[in-house]
Amino acid sequence: MIERTPFRRAALPLSTLFLVTACTSLSFSSIPPARHDELVATVDVRGLREAALSWHIPHSLGTARGARLLADAPRPARIEVAVARAIVRSNPLLEPLDALRLATVAARRAREAGLDPNFFCATLLQESAFDPFAVSSAGALGIAQFTLETADAFGIEPLDPQSALAGSARLLAAYVRRYRGTSAADPYVLALAAYNAGPLAVQRYAGVPPYAETRAYIGDIIDRLGRIVRDEITYP
Repeated sequence: MIERTPFRRAALPLSTLFLVTACTSLSFSSIPPARHDELVATVDVRGLREAALSWHIPHSLGTARGARLLADAPRPARIEVAVARAIVRSNPLLEPLDALRLATVAARRAREAGLDPNFFCATLLQESAFDPFAVSSAGALGIAQFTLETADAFGIEPLDPQSALAGSARLLAAYVRRYRGTSAADPYVLALAAYNAGPLAVQRYAGVPPYAETRAYIGDIIDRLGRIVRDEITYP
């Protein structure tokens, strides 16, 4: 049985929470009392407060720059910020803080797997809009929309975002490596076709299968990828 742990809703002003989370990657309520002094010693609390009350984040707080997703990110935006903005646009049920956390984990898992983070995050936006507990009409589960059969085959917990993101990144990266240099088609496009329709369909048609759903799926992800890159370059 998979234990669902819902993402916490922000109880403090969002601007303050963004800054604190970006610098510590922790929630104050989850820190044991014995560690409070240690945390205060490593975080410029006064600077965080001043930054939260200002429209302009001081350059001295480099780790916090861009933490306020919709107002004051620097140019160009880091991929995590660009993706978080895309998540908020696509999924209004997710708080910006949760969007930033998921975007950060997704980008990290993509890099670990040797996969382009923009491509991976665009795929996840199309699959589930980064909803950790999404369930499709076909029974696909979680942020990466694994079927139970595929999840079992790869040892993935589909409703655990950490497990699903790592497994999805590894699978997509494996597809990209598999199709690189095998034809004139882009290996990323073939990887998407395999992720959506299955590698047997790609093999059968020696490329992207002529399924309307699969072709629309690929086109939508390419569009989402372009929007993420645009935000990285021309933000806001």
